Amino acid sequence: MEARLLDTIFAYSSIAFNLLVSILYLVSKSGNMQLTQVIGIIILLLTIPFTITLLGYIKLKESKKTIISNMIILFYFSLEILLDYVLKIPFREMLTIHVLYILVLYAALFSMMAISWEKNRKTGRIVVATFIILLTCLAYYLAPDTGVS
Repeated sequence: MEARLLDTIFAYSSIAFNLLVSILYLVSKSGNMQLTQVIGIIILLLTIPFTITLLGYIKLKESKKTIISNMIILFYFSLEILLDYVLKIPFREMLTIHVLYILVLYAALFSMMAISWEKNRKTGRIVVATFIILLTCLAYYLAPDTGVS
């Protein structure tokens, strides 16, 4: 697979991840757990394109930074699958595990931005913009309900 196609797959997967997580925050705030679970599974399906890009980058002998960053992203997905779907533990209620999970999540998010920016400034800007959308949705999710509709 050629490098340009891998870069495109990577960038679009990063954009999709940021937007899907943003939607996940909004849906979670509304309390619709069924839709939250569906979106969570769709997010985890992004493991496929990120695995494809990692294998392609290894085959093309991309920089160690690119390969390690992609591995961090896949480590996040593995952690998510392990905690939510294999062990099925309420880790978001366990401070130590949740903090470590958040650190891995942000390492993955920054890896997505770094690789996208390095490969193509235009798509890098879009990935950064969708990350800002994600942060905005997270702030909304974390904001206390005021009871005003």
